Amino acid sequence: MTRNYGTVTETAGTSHGGRRSEVDVKLVLVREWLDANGLPGVAFTRPGPVAWLTAGLTNPIDRSDPLSPLWLVVTAQNAAAVTTTVERPRLEAEAGLAEVGFTVEAVPWFDADAFVGAVEEIADAPREELGADGDARFGVDGDDDLTALRLRLLPPERERLARLGRDAARALEHAVSAWRPGEQDRDVQARVAEELERVGALPVCLIVGGDDRVERFRHPLATGRRVQRLVMAVVVAMREGLHVAATRFACAGGLTASVEGALSGARIVEAAMLAASRPGATYGQVLGACERAYAQVGRPGAWQEHYQGGPVGYRQREFELAPSQRQSRWFAQPIEPGQAVAWNPSLAGGGKSEDTFLVEDDGLLCVTQTGAWPLVEVKGGQPRSGVLDIAR
Repeated sequence: MTRNYGTVTETAGTSHGGRRSEVDVKLVLVREWLDANGLPGVAFTRPGPVAWLTAGLTNPIDRSDPLSPLWLVVTAQNAAAVTTTVERPRLEAEAGLAEVGFTVEAVPWFDADAFVGAVEEIADAPREELGADGDARFGVDGDDDLTALRLRLLPPERERLARLGRDAARALEHAVSAWRPGEQDRDVQARVAEELERVGALPVCLIVGGDDRVERFRHPLATGRRVQRLVMAVVVAMREGLHVAATRFACAGGLTASVEGALSGARIVEAAMLAASRPGATYGQVLGACERAYAQVGRPGAWQEHYQGGPVGYRQREFELAPSQRQSRWFAQPIEPGQAVAWNPSLAGGGKSEDTFLVEDDGLLCVTQTGAWPLVEVKGGQPRSGVLDIAR
């Protein structure tokens, strides 16, 4: 079985003691969940949940592998990590797992069932009785419940998210502002990726396109075409398990009326969603505001044409929700201070608006604004990221 063995580094700016406090808080949450569900243990097998519980330790080498190179097992009494004999020396030397309370167990790299078998041994229970974060080899799918546990970020996580937001926005804005008419879309994309890699962030989603393709397609993936008048760059960046999302536009010599109208409409929809993203509201109420706003700008039902975004954290979006999904558990999920959201409304013709915000007691804090990008006023909302005209 091929595994996704990652590079593990010390969480930036966080001591082992600070990490231990964060991990301890999360272990309490997990053990309360185990007790409430009568489970002997739970396995964390995916990169996001593992990064959450370890305060941001792992990054994958094979970025396409949905499994983590490091699994975690939590029971009422124990917290253990499982990896292969190949990776154990590096993890013991560099990951600081012992300092945050995890023993490290090693299994053969060539045994396809070794990870699951190690979980059973640590938990002293068969796989059918154990919970997991969506891994179907275990009997209880706890993925939704575990997602809900991590929606509200702890103060150290909010600080890491804010740092990532600044770094990601700087990389995105520098790459887009350096664009000149006639440059290939792949060159812009390469600059974004390079700058993110230089600050230890991975572009887990990176979309760059230009001109009529921005107007025709929601996802104008880079093809090597030369961009003459309009460029759009979209990024979701990940570092220490956390994600932020942002979109930026630049033009040369102004926008067409149709693109300007689509952008204005998307910002109005986003403003309604941001205004509804307040403590005490629910995600369903935000999606209701989204649906009404699309009708307000003359495009009723346009939410069906593209993903609308959602809470962001240890996935690109912890969940995505549509206005029609009233039976989803997430429709009634409360919005709380410490959660992060990245809404993503769009309109055909080139309209899109996207940044990442932390929910605070008294409003929203945009973590992907640098102060260097032009802002535009939005009726009924806060100033939002505008379009950089490089010809000015």
